[in-house]
Amino acid sequence: METDPTMRTIGLRTDHAPDEIPASHRDLIECPPVAALTTVMPDGSPQTSVVWCDTEGAFVRVNTMRGFQKERNMRRNPLVTLLCYDPSEPLRYLEVRGTVVEMTENGADLHLDELASKYAGRPVRYFGDAIPARYARTEVPILCRIRPTHVVAVDATMGEGPR
Repeated sequence: METDPTMRTIGLRTDHAPDEIPASHRDLIECPPVAALTTVMPDGSPQTSVVWCDTEGAFVRVNTMRGFQKERNMRRNPLVTLLCYDPSEPLRYLEVRGTVVEMTENGADLHLDELASKYAGRPVRYFGDAIPARYARTEVPILCRIRPTHVVAVDATMGEGPR
């Protein structure tokens, strides 16, 4: 099916490089209300998990636990998609397609505490405040850095609504 090149996609932001998160949508990736990470299962099917995320320079950071399905998927196939949006503004969202370039235990605990504190709006510890402390004995956090390769920023609100 051929598309009409004169048709404009309503709300699609094109004021940024294809692999860059535009300033207009950075709030959606810095501890957004909702973020979903999609990885690829061994059989090629998608697997999606709710995650907390933020940025570090040009990278998007997410955290998982050793042995979780998404961790195994990213080690096998580093191609991922992250969708961030605010449920109060469903016409505004950010899709980040990218490649996982690093997975490390180094700094993962601190990153989880930082994310938990941002979401809670006050200093908290992930293990003990966000989830029961007993999980610290069995779970090993893994910090994942994703290099964006394609970013889609949509704002079909036409500037209306809260920011």
